[in-house]
Amino acid sequence: MTACTTFDSPLGELLLVGEETPDGVTLTSLSMPGQRNAPAEKPGRRSDPDRFEAVARQLTAYFAGELTEFDIEFTEGGTDFQQRVWRALEEIPYGTSTTYGALAERLGVPRDRIQALGAAIGANPLLLVRPCHRVIGADGTMRGYAGGVERKVRLLTHEGVLQPTLL
Repeated sequence: MTACTTFDSPLGELLLVGEETPDGVTLTSLSMPGQRNAPAEKPGRRSDPDRFEAVARQLTAYFAGELTEFDIEFTEGGTDFQQRVWRALEEIPYGTSTTYGALAERLGVPRDRIQALGAAIGANPLLLVRPCHRVIGADGTMRGYAGGVERKVRLLTHEGVLQPTLL
């Protein structure tokens, strides 16, 4: 059975979707309001906040600055190529960033396939938990984040990659 709940965060209300297990859920999706290609609410999903208690605890600790690495069970999905890219995202440490080119080089992806790499990153169904926000342009620009570039900047500032700006 598929369960879902929402989680109020500094980035807005997050939608958590998962497959029920005896101990809670395996997370299948974490999305944000206005996210590109966000999963829509579907009939048959059961709202069950209790199932997501462990996920909510970790998200709360992350936003409080007390957690730098998630330990959340999630459901594998995607193509073999996407899974390879997503595993590489999981290896980018908190408080750091990498570039699309550096990630492509690390994975042995030819330069003419960097767009495919970007598409795989953009198809990541687990925003925040699988840290695609830590991939930036070679010139330091904030490029393509399904949750919106403003949220990418907020996450990287929260993690100390970017310095907060004073207005």
